[in-house]
Amino acid sequence: MSDCLFCRIVAGAIPSQKVYEDEEMLAFRDISPLRPVHVLIIPKKHIASLSSATAEDAPLLGRMLARANAIALAEGSPDGFRVIINNGRVGQQEVPHLHIHVIGGPEALGPMLTRI
Repeated sequence: MSDCLFCRIVAGAIPSQKVYEDEEMLAFRDISPLRPVHVLIIPKKHIASLSSATAEDAPLLGRMLARANAIALAEGSPDGFRVIINNGRVGQQEVPHLHIHVIGGPEALGPMLTRI
């Protein structure tokens, strides 16, 4: 999709700080990191959101999640990390291309959510 930000990154039209790439996925540093380690893992295939993924996408999604551990370790988060997939408006998904946030660093990340 030519108007999709992440598809343009995959195509090389927009530069990124790549940390991993293979034929199915790309991982790059977030441009506005929330913690010392903040990497996005995206499928090269355009999948708009987790809710639009199909059973056919399951093996790729599994490989993306498995890659998160290696990325967290390589980026400097050996004592743990958080994996976040925002989905849709309520989930505050900002880019309509499925992406996994790998967030970590040397300090505790804090609570998952603030109680309301």
